[in-house]
Amino acid sequence: MNKIELLQVIVLEMEKSLIIAQRSTQRAIESATDEETVPEHKYDTLALEASYLAHGQAMRAEECERELSQMKQLSIPTNMEHVALGCLVCLLDDSDECQWFFIAPCAGGLKVDYQQQQVMVVTLASPLGKAIKGKSIGDDVDYQVGQTNFSYQIDTII
Repeated sequence: MNKIELLQVIVLEMEKSLIIAQRSTQRAIESATDEETVPEHKYDTLALEASYLAHGQAMRAEECERELSQMKQLSIPTNMEHVALGCLVCLLDDSDECQWFFIAPCAGGLKVDYQQQQVMVVTLASPLGKAIKGKSIGDDVDYQVGQTNFSYQIDTII
């Protein structure tokens, strides 16, 4: 797999999310400033609620912009022996099925399809990210999320 192409696919998905966040922000602002939201009495809070929504949407759009900038600045390492930022990792589960993970500074949980494989973006701050950081091919990876335990073995580091 080509990590530079994969990163471009991830950035494209993040750009789509940014556009959606910006459109949602614009719609929320329009709703908050619409003449139909003008309070009719002192207990009418529709305009106030709409302004809170607009603020929250604007904050989400800013977060998308920050994360997109971080991802665009990510340097892609080559010939990695240990899991680190910018690596693409294949983990084998108990059924010997390969699951691909891209280690990134942000956008954890984002899933993209690349070369007929699903790749999930993982941050080093996540439970899985903490468990695999610095590990090598053949190492076991065990971690827990809530009451669920996960066990993998590192098969490939690209």
